[in-house]
Amino acid sequence: MGGAEAPCALIVMGVSGSGKSTVAKALGGRLGWRFEDGDNFHPASNVEKMRAGHPLTDEDRWPWLNAIADEIALVCGRGEHVIIACSALKHAYREVLLRGRDDVRFVFLKGTKELIAERLARRKGHFMPPELLTSQFNTLEPPEPGEHVVTVSIDETVEAIVDGIVRQLKLGGAKTLRQET
Repeated sequence: MGGAEAPCALIVMGVSGSGKSTVAKALGGRLGWRFEDGDNFHPASNVEKMRAGHPLTDEDRWPWLNAIADEIALVCGRGEHVIIACSALKHAYREVLLRGRDDVRFVFLKGTKELIAERLARRKGHFMPPELLTSQFNTLEPPEPGEHVVTVSIDETVEAIVDGIVRQLKLGGAKTLRQET
């Protein structure tokens, strides 16, 4: 982004269990930007469907994605900043979220199915059951460089992941990682 103006919105994306909410909250804290969990934009019918162990269809996702895109438009229109945790698994979903904007960036949290399955097995109280992880990976279309994306490995501490994101986006506020000697 070399010298470019900061985006008005960052969408932290990846499969369930990749750490979207955790990383997005930490990133928001680092940058002083508001955090929104994309899960809060799901209609109740989607939450119930996932809670019952059924994967969402594209038809289920369109109203959810449009609600998030509406929030992005509202925030950006006010000259504010927001970080939203949202799976955004397919290219078509990301297009809906962008609506042609060039002031939004995606942060792709990339990890192995094994690592994420291990994390999901430890997670309590979330409506997304671990059994749906395979459907998430089957749906995932990893973003291409032309999609306004930075990619970070989730095989790091949250602080190191946030440092990497801030550094790649050239947003400032990145803490220098201390090297142990």
